[in-house]
Amino acid sequence: MSKRCTVFAVLSVIIMIGIFMFSAKNGEESTDQSLKVGMAVGKLTVKNFDKLPEQEQISFAKKINLVVRKSAHFTEYMLLGLMLTGFYTGIKKYKMRFQLLLAWLTGTLYACTDEFHQRFVPGRACSPIDVMIDSSGVLTGVLIMTLCLLIIRLVRRKKAENKSK
Repeated sequence: MSKRCTVFAVLSVIIMIGIFMFSAKNGEESTDQSLKVGMAVGKLTVKNFDKLPEQEQISFAKKINLVVRKSAHFTEYMLLGLMLTGFYTGIKKYKMRFQLLLAWLTGTLYACTDEFHQRFVPGRACSPIDVMIDSSGVLTGVLIMTLCLLIIRLVRRKKAENKSK
C-alpha cells in the first residue's frame, strides 16, 4: 500500500471513530452538544446575541437544533467521503468509476451501521432519513475529491506538455 493510501486509510478510520463517539453519546448529551453549537451560531449570526436574555438565546438554539444536527451528519460524512475517495483512488488496480462507487458504498454502509448502533444508545434512535443525509454527505465528499483529483491530473498533464515543448 502506498503512503498516500495509508494516510487516507488512517484519516478515514479516525473520522469513523469520531462518528462512532458522537453516536455513542446519549440523547441528553447529544442535545446539549447541539444546543452549544446553536448558541455559537447565534453569536456568529445574530447581532448583539450576547445581550439577549438567556432564555431568548436558548430559544434560538432550540429553533435551529434540527438544522445543526442534520448539518453535522452531512458534514462528518462528507469528510469521510473525501478520505475514502482519497484511499480508493490510490488503489490503481481498479478503474476510477469502481473506486468512486466503493468509496460511496463504504461510507453509506458505515452510515447504516452507525444508525443501527444509535438504536442501542439511550435517548437515541435509528433514522433512515439520517442514513440518506449521511449518504448524501458521502456522495458530496466523493464528488469534491473527484473534482480535485481531476484538476490535479489536468495540471500535471499541462506541465508535462509544456516540458516536452
